[in-house]
Amino acid sequence: MSSKTLPYSIKDIQYDNAKFRRRSLLQVISHTFLTKRMKRECMACSTGKFLALLMICGLTYLVLTHASPIDSITNGVSGAFGSKEGDNSIMDGGIGVKRFWRKPPRLPPRLSPDEVNSHNRSMHGIAKPNQQSEWIARQESVQKAFIHAWSGYKKYAMGYDELMPLSQRGVDGLGGLGATVVDALDTAMIMRLDDVVFEAGSWIEKHLPERISQRGQVNLFETTIRVVGGLLSAYHLSVVQQEGNPTNKGPKPSVYLENAKNLADILLTAFTSSPTAIPFSDVVLQDRTAHAAPDGLSSTSEASTLQLEFNYLSFLTGDPKYSFESMKVLEHMKTLPKVEGLVPIYISPTSGEFSGSNIRLGSRGDSYYEYLIKVWLQQRQSNRTYLHDMYEEAMKGVKHLLVRKSKPNGLVFVGELPAGVDGGFSPKMDHLVCFLPGTLALGATKGITKAKAMEENLLTFEDLENLKLAEDLAKTCYEMYSVTSTGLAPEIAYFNSEGYSEDGLDGGNKTSEYIHDIVIKHADRHNLLRPETVESLFILYRITEDSKYREWGWSIFKAFEKYTKVDSGGYSSLDDVTVLPPRRRDKMETFFLGETLKYLFLLFGDGNVIPLTEFVFNTEAHPIPIMTTRKNE
Repeated sequence: MSSKTLPYSIKDIQYDNAKFRRRSLLQVISHTFLTKRMKRECMACSTGKFLALLMICGLTYLVLTHASPIDSITNGVSGAFGSKEGDNSIMDGGIGVKRFWRKPPRLPPRLSPDEVNSHNRSMHGIAKPNQQSEWIARQESVQKAFIHAWSGYKKYAMGYDELMPLSQRGVDGLGGLGATVVDALDTAMIMRLDDVVFEAGSWIEKHLPERISQRGQVNLFETTIRVVGGLLSAYHLSVVQQEGNPTNKGPKPSVYLENAKNLADILLTAFTSSPTAIPFSDVVLQDRTAHAAPDGLSSTSEASTLQLEFNYLSFLTGDPKYSFESMKVLEHMKTLPKVEGLVPIYISPTSGEFSGSNIRLGSRGDSYYEYLIKVWLQQRQSNRTYLHDMYEEAMKGVKHLLVRKSKPNGLVFVGELPAGVDGGFSPKMDHLVCFLPGTLALGATKGITKAKAMEENLLTFEDLENLKLAEDLAKTCYEMYSVTSTGLAPEIAYFNSEGYSEDGLDGGNKTSEYIHDIVIKHADRHNLLRPETVESLFILYRITEDSKYREWGWSIFKAFEKYTKVDSGGYSSLDDVTVLPPRRRDKMETFFLGETLKYLFLLFGDGNVIPLTEFVFNTEAHPIPIMTTRKNE
């Protein structure tokens, strides 16, 4: 709801704060005797004229020969700050002729309501036409990058999970369900690339049903977020696009929903086979069986990052079993002991208890915190307030136990507690942790802009504090890129800080202000084309409307183009981001098309496309509609 313009503008009202300034006794007397009425009465006789002349002479003498109390105070302050002797400024308090003739300083004029609105609009950076065309061109560059990545995959690896761009072949590392096809599909829909949508959709219609029924072992988490999530998002987007364009290429939307349902029916075995609310980590598709990982444990993040997808599937099909089984996980975790809302990174499906004491927001812990707020946003009408309570408690724990500042320049980062709260603090931060700025911002404003939230008084002190932390962490995540020779971030960074210091392990960019803050160990220098930083830049730009997040995203995209693009098609991971030229890895992860390029495209585009008030992105960047009472989506 926008504020209405009041029925007046700067043209109607002259704002002049000087007229309300306090006047001295001499000014009052002078003003009184110089009014028309007093002049007329006093000047009527010679005595009056004489008295008036005497008064004026006396006032002039006082002004020229005596310092005012304000001058005396100013002299004292000037002396305290070491004024030079012999300084003949107006503060000297002796001869005051200059001060006598000088006009009083004017305060800045107050802004009318119209001017305030105009000022706010300019602060939010309303793009000029040439700026808009520049961002459209940059968005088109991302679209071209996606086409280049897809063309390499289609040419050398169509139907395989991933492309190996250097050896120009495909590999199945995620169970053989054609993960890149499904992961990339909704990105192509958002980019309006009809030919890619047709190619991917046709493959799904022809080949995926057989693979779902005949393939072997898959990971519950990876399959849910990439394949089930991708199919559900494609279903929604295809319904919307088909309504607007009945001749749209690709299969009917029901193809995507049917495959998602068939796959989820088998994945449910991980829940129903477990003796507790915590599902097993792996499922054998052809046997419809499930089992625990070799060590008997599940990752906390994996067990708690299935709910957006299964809730939406229940919503679409009308069958509550998917939501029921997945939400049991979070309801059970609500009852388990925590450390200021923080949880260990492993949990046992056999006992239902957390295992170990390692606490971190990187791998195996990250999306537990992400889904607390996102599932709550998805199901706000269901009154699942415990999720929001768990999220708020966890963010307080993060700020109290995990947030530190680097030395010497004070970058804010999130570390780890490898041995729990009673052990030592580690200044290690995975690139995966860079999801957190976006999550914090989303949790603060619930997807609306900061300006609107402030205007409607919707932000608590905690929200503002979290939003500030989000912006600080986003800067740190960006500096993890700009500190390296390639402009691309390592998989893991450490931070010189209180109790920790290492030399000789910098990122290679000697011009970076933070070259001495960030430590990159040799084993951690690879880059996998990860999306977490650009995800947060996208969310923060949507919420704060600050164009610096777009500029940072463009800088990252240019580095991807320069160092990871493979001429024959596709993009490669890197072995070492600190050296030039960087050594390449023969792998293009599915999330480069499914997440990284999608977030960059949306970052540079119109905020009305996939609005944050109507969608939540699952942890693989597949937009899932926020559930309402309607079921036609």
